[in-house]
Amino acid sequence: MDTVIRVTPGQASLAVWRGIYLGAGAALDPRCRTAVEAGMRIIDAIVARHEPVYGVNTGFGKLASIRIGDTDLATLQRNLVLSHAAGVGDPLPVPVVRLAMALKLASLARGASGVRWSTIELLQAALAAGLVPFIPAKGSVGASGDLAPLAHMTAALMGVGDFLVEGERRPAAAALANAGLSPLELGPKEGLALLNGTQVSTALALAGLFEAERVLQAALVTGALSTDAARGSDGPFDPRIQHLRGHRGQIEVADALRTLMEGSAIRASHRTGDERVQDPYCLRCQPQVMGACLDLLRQAAATLAVEANGVSDNPLVFADSGEVISGGNFHAEPVAFAADVIAMALCEIGSLAERRVAMLVDPALSGLPAFLTPRPGLNSGFMIPQVTAAALVAENKQQAFPASVDSIPTSANQEDHVSMATHGARRLLTMAQNAASIVGIELLAAAQGCDFHAPLQSSVRLERVRSLLREAVRHLDDDRMLAPDIEAAAALITSGTLQNTAGVDVLPTLTGDQT
Repeated sequence: MDTVIRVTPGQASLAVWRGIYLGAGAALDPRCRTAVEAGMRIIDAIVARHEPVYGVNTGFGKLASIRIGDTDLATLQRNLVLSHAAGVGDPLPVPVVRLAMALKLASLARGASGVRWSTIELLQAALAAGLVPFIPAKGSVGASGDLAPLAHMTAALMGVGDFLVEGERRPAAAALANAGLSPLELGPKEGLALLNGTQVSTALALAGLFEAERVLQAALVTGALSTDAARGSDGPFDPRIQHLRGHRGQIEVADALRTLMEGSAIRASHRTGDERVQDPYCLRCQPQVMGACLDLLRQAAATLAVEANGVSDNPLVFADSGEVISGGNFHAEPVAFAADVIAMALCEIGSLAERRVAMLVDPALSGLPAFLTPRPGLNSGFMIPQVTAAALVAENKQQAFPASVDSIPTSANQEDHVSMATHGARRLLTMAQNAASIVGIELLAAAQGCDFHAPLQSSVRLERVRSLLREAVRHLDDDRMLAPDIEAAAALITSGTLQNTAGVDVLPTLTGDQT
Protein backbone atom coordinates (compact mmCIF):
# COMPACT_ATOMS: atom_id res chain seq x y z
CA MET A 1 0.00 0.00 0.00
CA ASP A 2 2.50 2.61 -1.22
CA THR A 3 -0.06 5.23 -2.22
CA VAL A 4 -2.11 6.98 0.46
CA ILE A 5 -4.99 9.19 -0.64
CA ARG A 6 -6.10 12.11 1.52
CA VAL A 7 -9.84 12.07 2.09
CA THR A 8 -11.56 15.37 2.77
CA PRO A 9 -14.92 14.52 4.37
CA GLY A 10 -17.82 15.69 2.25
CA GLN A 11 -15.63 16.57 -0.72
CA ALA A 12 -14.08 13.32 -2.00
CA SER A 13 -14.32 12.63 -5.72
CA LEU A 14 -15.10 9.35 -7.41
CA ALA A 15 -11.40 9.14 -8.24
CA VAL A 16 -10.62 9.06 -4.51
CA TRP A 17 -12.99 6.16 -3.87
CA ARG A 18 -11.76 4.33 -6.98
CA GLY A 19 -8.17 4.68 -5.79
CA ILE A 20 -9.01 3.20 -2.39
CA TYR A 21 -10.96 0.38 -4.02
CA LEU A 22 -7.92 -0.41 -6.17
CA GLY A 23 -5.68 -0.64 -3.12
CA ALA A 24 -4.52 2.83 -2.06
CA GLY A 25 -4.49 3.80 1.59
CA ALA A 26 -6.82 6.43 3.04
CA ALA A 27 -5.90 9.24 5.40
CA LEU A 28 -8.40 11.78 6.69
CA ASP A 29 -7.69 15.46 6.32
CA PRO A 30 -6.72 16.27 9.94
CA ARG A 31 -8.66 19.54 9.80
CA CYS A 32 -11.85 17.54 10.33
CA ARG A 33 -10.91 16.88 13.96
CA THR A 34 -12.43 20.20 15.10
CA ALA A 35 -15.89 19.21 13.83
CA VAL A 36 -15.60 15.71 15.30
CA GLU A 37 -14.76 16.98 18.76
CA ALA A 38 -17.52 19.58 18.64
CA GLY A 39 -20.04 16.83 17.96
CA MET A 40 -18.62 14.68 20.75
CA ARG A 41 -19.08 17.50 23.25
CA ILE A 42 -22.79 17.63 22.43
CA ILE A 43 -23.14 13.94 23.33
CA ASP A 44 -21.18 14.46 26.54
CA ALA A 45 -23.53 17.29 27.50
CA ILE A 46 -26.61 15.15 26.85
CA VAL A 47 -25.26 12.39 29.07
CA ALA A 48 -24.47 14.91 31.80
CA ARG A 49 -28.00 16.34 31.66
CA HIS A 50 -29.61 12.89 31.63
CA GLU A 51 -31.64 14.06 28.66
CA PRO A 52 -33.36 11.14 26.85
CA VAL A 53 -31.93 10.89 23.31
CA TYR A 54 -32.39 7.92 21.02
CA GLY A 55 -29.37 5.68 20.86
CA VAL A 56 -27.49 7.57 23.55
CA ASN A 57 -29.42 6.48 26.63
CA THR A 58 -32.40 4.60 25.20
CA GLY A 59 -33.00 1.22 23.63
CA PHE A 60 -32.99 0.75 19.85
CA GLY A 61 -35.64 0.30 17.19
CA LYS A 62 -38.92 -0.85 18.73
CA LEU A 63 -37.25 -0.58 22.16
CA ALA A 64 -36.52 3.14 21.83
CA SER A 65 -38.92 4.08 24.67
CA ILE A 66 -36.85 2.23 27.27
CA ARG A 67 -34.46 4.49 29.23
CA ILE A 68 -30.96 3.25 30.05
CA GLY A 69 -29.12 4.37 33.18
CA ASP A 70 -25.68 5.97 33.14
CA THR A 71 -23.94 2.90 34.53
CA ASP A 72 -25.17 0.81 31.60
CA LEU A 73 -24.37 3.16 28.71
CA ALA A 74 -21.17 1.36 27.73
CA THR A 75 -22.88 -2.01 27.98
CA LEU A 76 -25.74 -0.66 25.86
CA GLN A 77 -23.38 0.14 22.98
CA ARG A 78 -21.45 -3.12 23.28
CA ASN A 79 -24.64 -5.16 23.36
CA LEU A 80 -25.90 -3.32 20.28
CA VAL A 81 -22.82 -4.28 18.28
CA LEU A 82 -22.70 -7.90 19.41
CA SER A 83 -26.43 -8.51 18.96
CA HIS A 84 -26.37 -7.04 15.46
CA ALA A 85 -23.35 -9.06 14.26
CA ALA A 86 -25.68 -11.65 12.76
CA GLY A 87 -24.53 -11.85 9.15
CA VAL A 88 -24.20 -15.06 7.17
CA GLY A 89 -22.44 -16.26 4.05
CA ASP A 90 -19.03 -15.85 2.52
CA PRO A 91 -17.00 -12.77 3.47
CA LEU A 92 -17.25 -9.59 1.46
CA PRO A 93 -14.27 -9.04 -0.86
CA VAL A 94 -11.31 -7.30 0.76
CA PRO A 95 -11.36 -4.28 -1.62
CA VAL A 96 -15.03 -3.71 -0.81
CA VAL A 97 -14.47 -3.87 2.95
CA ARG A 98 -11.52 -1.49 2.74
CA LEU A 99 -13.67 0.92 0.76
CA ALA A 100 -16.51 0.60 3.29
CA MET A 101 -14.06 1.39 6.11
CA ALA A 102 -12.90 4.52 4.27
CA LEU A 103 -16.49 5.57 3.62
CA LYS A 104 -17.30 5.13 7.32
CA LEU A 105 -14.25 7.21 8.24
CA ALA A 106 -15.40 10.02 5.97
CA SER A 107 -18.93 9.91 7.36
CA LEU A 108 -17.88 9.97 11.01
CA ALA A 109 -15.39 12.74 10.30
CA ARG A 110 -18.16 15.12 9.26
CA GLY A 111 -18.77 15.62 12.99
CA ALA A 112 -22.49 14.80 12.93
CA SER A 113 -22.23 11.41 14.63
CA GLY A 114 -20.91 12.44 18.04
CA VAL A 115 -18.00 9.97 18.19
CA ARG A 116 -14.61 10.53 19.77
CA TRP A 117 -11.57 11.36 17.67
CA SER A 118 -9.80 8.36 19.18
CA THR A 119 -12.46 6.06 17.71
CA ILE A 120 -11.85 7.49 14.26
CA GLU A 121 -8.10 7.13 14.78
CA LEU A 122 -8.47 3.43 15.60
CA LEU A 123 -10.54 2.75 12.47
CA GLN A 124 -8.01 4.64 10.38
CA ALA A 125 -5.09 2.79 11.99
CA ALA A 126 -6.70 -0.59 11.37
CA LEU A 127 -7.17 0.27 7.71
CA ALA A 128 -3.57 1.45 7.43
CA ALA A 129 -2.31 -1.74 9.12
CA GLY A 130 -4.07 -3.95 6.61
CA LEU A 131 -6.60 -5.27 9.13
CA VAL A 132 -9.73 -6.05 7.14
CA PRO A 133 -12.76 -7.10 9.22
CA PHE A 134 -14.24 -10.46 8.27
CA ILE A 135 -17.76 -9.41 7.24
CA PRO A 136 -20.31 -12.03 6.14
CA ALA A 137 -21.86 -10.78 2.93
CA LYS A 138 -25.51 -11.41 3.71
CA GLY A 139 -27.83 -9.99 6.32
CA SER A 140 -28.61 -6.35 5.51
CA VAL A 141 -31.88 -5.01 4.12
CA GLY A 142 -30.39 -1.59 3.45
CA ALA A 143 -32.34 0.46 5.97
CA SER A 144 -31.52 1.58 9.47
CA GLY A 145 -28.16 1.25 7.82
CA ASP A 146 -26.16 -1.82 6.85
CA LEU A 147 -26.54 -3.00 10.41
CA ALA A 148 -25.24 -6.57 10.36
CA PRO A 149 -22.23 -5.96 8.09
CA LEU A 150 -21.18 -2.82 9.97
CA ALA A 151 -21.68 -4.64 13.29
CA HIS A 152 -19.14 -7.23 12.16
CA MET A 153 -16.75 -4.42 11.23
CA THR A 154 -17.21 -2.75 14.61
CA ALA A 155 -16.99 -6.00 16.56
CA ALA A 156 -13.60 -6.71 15.01
CA LEU A 157 -12.38 -3.28 16.15
CA MET A 158 -13.59 -4.27 19.63
CA GLY A 159 -11.51 -7.46 19.49
CA VAL A 160 -14.49 -9.73 18.82
CA GLY A 161 -14.77 -11.79 15.65
CA ASP A 162 -12.07 -11.90 13.00
CA PHE A 163 -9.89 -9.88 10.69
CA LEU A 164 -8.47 -10.88 7.34
CA VAL A 165 -4.75 -10.16 7.43
CA GLU A 166 -2.91 -10.73 4.16
CA GLY A 167 -5.66 -13.13 3.16
CA GLU A 168 -5.55 -15.14 6.38
CA ARG A 169 -8.46 -15.18 8.84
CA ARG A 170 -7.23 -14.35 12.33
CA PRO A 171 -8.96 -13.70 15.68
CA ALA A 172 -9.63 -10.01 16.03
CA ALA A 173 -8.04 -9.53 19.46
CA ALA A 174 -4.78 -11.16 18.38
CA ALA A 175 -4.68 -9.25 15.10
CA LEU A 176 -5.13 -5.93 16.89
CA ALA A 177 -2.41 -6.81 19.41
CA ASN A 178 0.01 -7.82 16.64
CA ALA A 179 -0.59 -4.44 15.01
CA GLY A 180 0.02 -2.64 18.31
CA LEU A 181 -3.60 -1.50 18.58
CA SER A 182 -5.90 -1.65 21.61
CA PRO A 183 -9.49 -2.90 21.18
CA LEU A 184 -12.16 -0.24 20.87
CA GLU A 185 -14.13 0.55 24.02
CA LEU A 186 -17.32 2.24 22.91
CA GLY A 187 -18.49 5.54 24.33
CA PRO A 188 -22.08 6.83 24.34
CA LYS A 189 -23.73 6.56 20.90
CA GLU A 190 -20.56 5.21 19.27
CA GLY A 191 -21.87 1.72 18.62
CA LEU A 192 -24.93 3.18 16.94
CA ALA A 193 -22.84 5.64 14.93
CA LEU A 194 -20.62 2.86 13.65
CA LEU A 195 -23.56 0.60 12.77
CA ASN A 196 -25.91 3.15 11.25
CA GLY A 197 -25.05 4.07 7.69
CA THR A 198 -25.06 2.89 4.09
CA GLN A 199 -21.31 2.41 3.78
CA VAL A 200 -21.37 -1.30 2.90
CA SER A 201 -24.09 -1.01 0.27
CA THR A 202 -22.41 2.11 -1.10
CA ALA A 203 -19.02 0.38 -1.25
CA LEU A 204 -20.56 -2.57 -3.09
CA ALA A 205 -22.36 -0.26 -5.51
CA LEU A 206 -19.21 1.78 -6.16
CA ALA A 207 -17.24 -1.42 -6.79
CA GLY A 208 -19.88 -2.54 -9.26
CA LEU A 209 -19.85 0.87 -10.91
CA PHE A 210 -16.07 0.89 -11.37
CA GLU A 211 -16.11 -2.62 -12.83
CA ALA A 212 -19.04 -1.74 -15.09
CA GLU A 213 -17.11 1.21 -16.52
CA ARG A 214 -14.26 -1.10 -17.50
CA VAL A 215 -16.62 -3.58 -19.13
CA LEU A 216 -18.41 -0.84 -21.07
CA GLN A 217 -15.14 0.57 -22.37
CA ALA A 218 -13.93 -2.89 -23.37
CA ALA A 219 -17.22 -3.64 -25.12
CA LEU A 220 -16.74 -0.56 -27.29
CA VAL A 221 -13.34 -1.88 -28.36
CA THR A 222 -14.63 -5.38 -29.08
CA GLY A 223 -17.73 -3.93 -30.75
CA ALA A 224 -15.53 -1.97 -33.15
CA LEU A 225 -13.42 -5.07 -33.80
CA SER A 226 -16.55 -7.15 -34.45
CA THR A 227 -17.76 -4.53 -36.89
CA ASP A 228 -14.56 -4.99 -38.90
CA ALA A 229 -14.69 -8.78 -38.55
CA ALA A 230 -18.19 -8.76 -40.06
CA ARG A 231 -17.13 -6.18 -42.64
CA GLY A 232 -19.74 -3.87 -41.20
CA SER A 233 -20.20 -0.19 -41.87
CA ASP A 234 -19.05 2.72 -39.73
CA GLY A 235 -21.73 4.87 -41.36
CA PRO A 236 -24.10 4.46 -38.38
CA PHE A 237 -21.42 6.12 -36.24
CA ASP A 238 -21.58 9.34 -38.26
CA PRO A 239 -21.75 12.25 -35.79
CA ARG A 240 -24.60 13.89 -37.69
CA ILE A 241 -26.88 10.97 -36.86
CA GLN A 242 -26.10 11.19 -33.16
CA HIS A 243 -26.47 14.95 -32.87
CA LEU A 244 -29.92 14.82 -34.42
CA ARG A 245 -31.04 12.76 -31.46
CA GLY A 246 -28.92 14.56 -28.90
CA HIS A 247 -28.16 12.05 -26.14
CA ARG A 248 -24.70 12.71 -24.72
CA GLY A 249 -23.81 9.06 -24.22
CA GLN A 250 -24.82 8.14 -27.75
CA ILE A 251 -22.72 10.95 -29.19
CA GLU A 252 -19.64 9.93 -27.19
CA VAL A 253 -19.98 6.22 -27.94
CA ALA A 254 -20.25 6.91 -31.67
CA ASP A 255 -17.19 9.14 -31.48
CA ALA A 256 -15.26 6.36 -29.75
CA LEU A 257 -16.32 3.68 -32.23
CA ARG A 258 -15.48 5.89 -35.18
CA THR A 259 -12.06 6.73 -33.75
CA LEU A 260 -11.32 3.08 -32.92
CA MET A 261 -12.00 2.08 -36.55
CA GLU A 262 -10.26 5.06 -38.14
CA GLY A 263 -7.83 3.98 -40.88
CA SER A 264 -9.04 0.37 -41.06
CA ALA A 265 -8.05 -1.28 -44.33
CA ILE A 266 -10.79 -3.85 -43.77
CA ARG A 267 -13.38 -1.08 -43.68
CA ALA A 268 -11.89 0.61 -46.75
CA SER A 269 -12.01 -2.63 -48.73
CA HIS A 270 -15.80 -2.71 -48.93
CA ARG A 271 -16.79 0.94 -49.09
CA THR A 272 -17.81 0.43 -52.72
CA GLY A 273 -19.46 -2.52 -54.36
CA ASP A 274 -20.95 -3.94 -51.14
CA GLU A 275 -24.53 -5.07 -51.85
CA ARG A 276 -25.56 -4.91 -48.19
CA VAL A 277 -27.61 -1.88 -47.23
CA GLN A 278 -27.80 -2.11 -43.44
CA ASP A 279 -26.04 -4.09 -40.72
CA PRO A 280 -27.83 -5.98 -37.93
CA TYR A 281 -28.79 -3.94 -34.88
CA CYS A 282 -25.97 -5.39 -32.79
CA LEU A 283 -23.55 -3.45 -35.02
CA ARG A 284 -25.64 -0.57 -36.27
CA CYS A 285 -27.26 0.41 -32.96
CA GLN A 286 -24.15 0.34 -30.79
CA PRO A 287 -24.22 4.12 -30.19
CA GLN A 288 -27.86 4.00 -29.16
CA VAL A 289 -27.62 1.00 -26.83
CA MET A 290 -24.17 1.54 -25.39
CA GLY A 291 -24.75 5.27 -25.16
CA ALA A 292 -27.87 4.66 -23.09
CA CYS A 293 -25.84 2.35 -20.83
CA LEU A 294 -23.20 5.05 -20.44
CA ASP A 295 -25.83 7.62 -19.50
CA LEU A 296 -27.28 5.23 -16.90
CA LEU A 297 -23.87 4.56 -15.37
CA ARG A 298 -23.21 8.29 -15.14
CA GLN A 299 -26.56 8.81 -13.44
CA ALA A 300 -25.65 6.12 -10.90
CA ALA A 301 -22.19 7.64 -10.47
CA ALA A 302 -23.69 11.02 -9.62
CA THR A 303 -25.95 9.46 -6.98
CA LEU A 304 -23.15 7.41 -5.42
CA ALA A 305 -20.76 10.35 -5.37
CA VAL A 306 -23.25 12.26 -3.24
CA GLU A 307 -23.95 9.26 -1.02
CA ALA A 308 -20.26 8.55 -0.45
CA ASN A 309 -19.77 12.07 0.87
CA GLY A 310 -22.89 12.18 2.98
CA VAL A 311 -23.76 11.26 6.55
CA SER A 312 -26.22 8.38 6.88
CA ASP A 313 -26.20 8.05 10.66
CA ASN A 314 -29.14 8.52 13.03
CA PRO A 315 -29.71 10.49 15.17
CA LEU A 316 -27.56 13.34 13.88
CA VAL A 317 -25.64 15.84 16.00
CA PHE A 318 -25.73 19.54 15.11
CA ALA A 319 -22.98 21.18 17.11
CA ASP A 320 -23.86 24.73 16.05
CA SER A 321 -27.27 24.52 17.75
CA GLY A 322 -26.55 21.80 20.29
CA GLU A 323 -29.38 19.67 18.91
CA VAL A 324 -29.58 15.95 18.26
CA ILE A 325 -32.31 15.15 15.74
CA SER A 326 -33.65 11.78 14.65
CA GLY A 327 -34.24 11.23 10.95
CA GLY A 328 -33.91 8.60 8.25
CA ASN A 329 -30.64 9.21 6.41
CA PHE A 330 -29.80 5.54 6.94
CA HIS A 331 -32.43 4.51 4.38
CA ALA A 332 -30.45 3.39 1.33
CA GLU A 333 -33.10 3.98 -1.34
CA PRO A 334 -30.77 6.17 -3.46
CA VAL A 335 -28.13 3.43 -3.37
CA ALA A 336 -30.73 0.77 -4.22
CA PHE A 337 -31.89 2.71 -7.26
CA ALA A 338 -28.30 3.32 -8.38
CA ALA A 339 -27.49 -0.38 -8.02
CA ASP A 340 -30.55 -1.35 -10.04
CA VAL A 341 -29.53 1.05 -12.79
CA ILE A 342 -26.00 -0.36 -12.89
CA ALA A 343 -27.43 -3.88 -13.06
CA MET A 344 -29.57 -2.97 -16.05
CA ALA A 345 -26.62 -1.40 -17.86
CA LEU A 346 -24.41 -4.43 -17.22
CA CYS A 347 -27.14 -6.71 -18.49
CA GLU A 348 -27.49 -4.79 -21.74
CA ILE A 349 -23.75 -4.43 -22.35
CA GLY A 350 -23.41 -8.20 -22.17
CA SER A 351 -26.57 -8.84 -24.15
CA LEU A 352 -25.46 -6.72 -27.09
CA ALA A 353 -21.97 -8.25 -27.08
CA GLU A 354 -23.43 -11.77 -27.14
CA ARG A 355 -25.56 -10.86 -30.14
CA ARG A 356 -22.41 -9.81 -31.99
CA VAL A 357 -20.78 -13.16 -31.12
CA ALA A 358 -23.87 -14.97 -32.42
CA MET A 359 -23.69 -12.94 -35.63
CA LEU A 360 -20.00 -13.69 -36.17
CA VAL A 361 -20.41 -17.47 -35.86
CA ASP A 362 -23.33 -17.49 -38.33
CA PRO A 363 -22.02 -17.50 -41.92
CA ALA A 364 -25.38 -16.29 -43.23
CA LEU A 365 -24.94 -13.05 -41.28
CA SER A 366 -21.18 -12.56 -41.14
CA GLY A 367 -19.95 -14.06 -44.38
CA LEU A 368 -17.25 -15.80 -42.35
CA PRO A 369 -16.65 -19.56 -42.06
CA ALA A 370 -19.22 -21.32 -39.88
CA PHE A 371 -18.35 -20.95 -36.20
CA LEU A 372 -15.16 -19.14 -37.21
CA THR A 373 -13.23 -22.31 -37.92
CA PRO A 374 -11.44 -22.99 -41.24
CA ARG A 375 -12.66 -26.61 -41.22
CA PRO A 376 -16.22 -26.61 -39.87
CA GLY A 377 -17.69 -30.01 -39.23
CA LEU A 378 -14.40 -31.59 -38.27
CA ASN A 379 -14.08 -28.67 -35.83
CA SER A 380 -16.77 -26.94 -33.78
CA GLY A 381 -14.77 -23.71 -33.44
CA PHE A 382 -16.62 -21.00 -31.53
CA MET A 383 -19.90 -22.92 -31.30
CA ILE A 384 -19.84 -23.41 -27.54
CA PRO A 385 -18.22 -20.10 -26.50
CA GLN A 386 -21.34 -18.49 -27.98
CA VAL A 387 -23.45 -20.85 -25.87
CA THR A 388 -21.42 -19.85 -22.80
CA ALA A 389 -22.02 -16.19 -23.61
CA ALA A 390 -25.75 -16.87 -23.94
CA ALA A 391 -25.78 -18.63 -20.56
CA LEU A 392 -24.05 -15.66 -18.91
CA VAL A 393 -26.50 -13.23 -20.51
CA ALA A 394 -29.41 -15.29 -19.18
CA GLU A 395 -27.89 -15.28 -15.70
CA ASN A 396 -27.42 -11.52 -15.79
CA LYS A 397 -31.01 -11.06 -16.95
CA GLN A 398 -32.19 -12.93 -13.88
CA GLN A 399 -29.88 -10.87 -11.68
CA ALA A 400 -31.06 -7.59 -13.20
CA PHE A 401 -34.53 -7.71 -11.66
CA PRO A 402 -34.77 -4.56 -9.49
CA ALA A 403 -34.00 -5.12 -5.83
CA SER A 404 -35.41 -1.74 -4.84
CA VAL A 405 -39.01 -2.69 -5.57
CA ASP A 406 -39.01 -5.22 -2.73
CA SER A 407 -39.52 -4.47 0.94
CA ILE A 408 -39.99 -6.76 3.93
CA PRO A 409 -40.81 -4.91 7.18
CA THR A 410 -38.38 -5.53 10.06
CA SER A 411 -37.97 -4.74 13.77
CA ALA A 412 -41.60 -5.44 14.70
CA ASN A 413 -42.78 -3.03 11.98
CA GLN A 414 -40.83 -0.08 13.38
CA GLU A 415 -38.68 -0.36 10.26
CA ASP A 416 -41.61 -0.96 7.97
CA HIS A 417 -40.06 -0.05 4.61
CA VAL A 418 -36.55 -1.05 3.63
CA SER A 419 -34.48 -0.55 0.46
CA MET A 420 -32.80 -3.95 -0.11
CA ALA A 421 -29.84 -1.92 -1.39
CA THR A 422 -27.15 -4.19 0.00
CA HIS A 423 -27.87 -7.35 -1.94
CA GLY A 424 -28.95 -5.20 -4.87
CA ALA A 425 -25.42 -3.82 -4.91
CA ARG A 426 -23.70 -7.09 -3.98
CA ARG A 427 -24.86 -8.83 -7.19
CA LEU A 428 -23.06 -6.22 -9.32
CA LEU A 429 -19.58 -7.72 -9.01
CA THR A 430 -20.86 -11.10 -10.20
CA MET A 431 -22.76 -9.46 -13.03
CA ALA A 432 -19.71 -7.44 -14.04
CA GLN A 433 -17.55 -10.58 -14.13
CA ASN A 434 -20.20 -12.31 -16.26
CA ALA A 435 -20.26 -9.36 -18.63
CA ALA A 436 -16.47 -9.29 -18.79
CA SER A 437 -16.46 -12.96 -19.79
CA ILE A 438 -19.05 -12.29 -22.49
CA VAL A 439 -16.99 -9.41 -23.87
CA GLY A 440 -13.89 -11.59 -23.59
CA ILE A 441 -15.58 -14.20 -25.78
CA GLU A 442 -16.41 -11.45 -28.25
CA LEU A 443 -12.78 -10.35 -28.26
CA LEU A 444 -11.71 -13.88 -29.19
CA ALA A 445 -14.38 -14.22 -31.87
CA ALA A 446 -13.78 -10.80 -33.40
CA ALA A 447 -10.02 -11.29 -33.55
CA GLN A 448 -10.55 -14.71 -35.14
CA GLY A 449 -12.94 -13.16 -37.65
CA CYS A 450 -10.45 -10.49 -38.61
CA ASP A 451 -7.81 -13.18 -39.13
CA PHE A 452 -9.83 -14.41 -42.11
CA HIS A 453 -9.46 -11.00 -43.80
CA ALA A 454 -5.65 -11.21 -43.95
CA PRO A 455 -3.63 -9.61 -45.39
CA LEU A 456 -6.06 -6.75 -44.78
CA GLN A 457 -5.77 -5.24 -41.34
CA SER A 458 -7.99 -3.22 -39.07
CA SER A 459 -7.10 0.19 -37.64
CA VAL A 460 -3.88 0.91 -35.76
CA ARG A 461 -5.72 0.91 -32.41
CA LEU A 462 -7.57 -2.32 -33.08
CA GLU A 463 -4.47 -4.06 -34.42
CA ARG A 464 -2.73 -3.19 -31.15
CA VAL A 465 -5.57 -4.94 -29.37
CA ARG A 466 -5.30 -7.99 -31.61
CA SER A 467 -1.56 -8.16 -30.99
CA LEU A 468 -2.17 -7.94 -27.25
CA LEU A 469 -4.62 -10.83 -27.42
CA ARG A 470 -2.31 -12.93 -29.57
CA GLU A 471 0.41 -12.66 -26.93
CA ALA A 472 -1.88 -14.70 -24.66
CA VAL A 473 -4.13 -16.61 -27.08
CA ARG A 474 -3.12 -18.00 -30.46
CA HIS A 475 -5.37 -18.17 -33.53
CA LEU A 476 -7.78 -21.11 -33.46
CA ASP A 477 -6.99 -23.55 -36.27
CA ASP A 478 -8.15 -26.88 -34.85
CA ASP A 479 -10.32 -27.36 -31.80
CA ARG A 480 -8.74 -27.06 -28.37
CA MET A 481 -9.94 -26.39 -24.85
CA LEU A 482 -11.19 -22.80 -24.98
CA ALA A 483 -11.84 -22.13 -21.29
CA PRO A 484 -8.25 -20.91 -20.72
CA ASP A 485 -8.57 -18.62 -23.74
CA ILE A 486 -11.78 -17.12 -22.40
CA GLU A 487 -10.22 -16.63 -18.98
CA ALA A 488 -7.19 -14.89 -20.50
CA ALA A 489 -9.36 -12.61 -22.64
CA ALA A 490 -11.60 -11.67 -19.70
CA ALA A 491 -8.52 -10.88 -17.60
CA LEU A 492 -7.40 -8.35 -20.21
CA ILE A 493 -10.72 -6.61 -19.67
CA THR A 494 -10.99 -6.69 -15.90
CA SER A 495 -7.38 -5.53 -15.50
CA GLY A 496 -7.91 -2.59 -17.85
CA THR A 497 -5.06 -3.74 -20.10
CA LEU A 498 -7.31 -4.03 -23.15
CA GLN A 499 -8.67 -0.52 -22.71
CA ASN A 500 -5.22 0.97 -22.16
CA THR A 501 -3.92 -0.75 -25.28
CA ALA A 502 -6.76 0.58 -27.42
CA GLY A 503 -6.25 4.03 -25.91
CA VAL A 504 -8.25 5.24 -22.92
CA ASP A 505 -7.96 8.74 -24.37
CA VAL A 506 -10.72 7.86 -26.84
CA LEU A 507 -12.95 5.88 -24.50
CA PRO A 508 -15.76 7.58 -22.53
CA THR A 509 -15.56 7.65 -18.74
CA LEU A 510 -18.05 7.95 -15.90
CA THR A 511 -17.17 11.59 -15.36
CA GLY A 512 -16.79 12.54 -19.00
CA ASP A 513 -13.10 13.29 -18.47
CA GLN A 514 -10.48 11.37 -20.39
CA THR A 515 -8.11 9.39 -18.17
